[in-house]
Amino acid sequence: MPREPSERDGGAADAREISRSVRRADLKAVGEVRRALRELMRHRCQADTAEVAELLVTELVTNALVHTDQGAEVSASLAATRLRVEVRDYAARRPRPHVPSADDGTHGRGLVLVQALADAWGVDALALGSGKVVWFELDGACEAGPA
Repeated sequence: MPREPSERDGGAADAREISRSVRRADLKAVGEVRRALRELMRHRCQADTAEVAELLVTELVTNALVHTDQGAEVSASLAATRLRVEVRDYAARRPRPHVPSADDGTHGRGLVLVQALADAWGVDALALGSGKVVWFELDGACEAGPA
């Protein structure tokens, strides 16, 4: 279940960070994460950048929920002109982009989209048994606003 906004979230238009917890297999929470990211970016980022960020966070959160046995932690922050989104899950297995065959339907394209649309992205392994963080950054189309 998505948690309530924290003080980091600011709860107001001046927030520069968000953080959400998503329960295992709660695919409905993906929309809430997307809305929270949209609100963070509203008035600070170009519309096309916000759309790309929403698409990419949807892919990463969905992957974490579908391919692991636990929930995920999602955080996003604006610093200078860069948006950074991180999705932590508790599985050690590293995801790899792959181009699916034509008969795979719409599955398997998430990381290919992240690779194609993000200015930077990666996977950071955490301590043994603690999982990993999959992240992406979009640069140059946002303003962080006053500190």
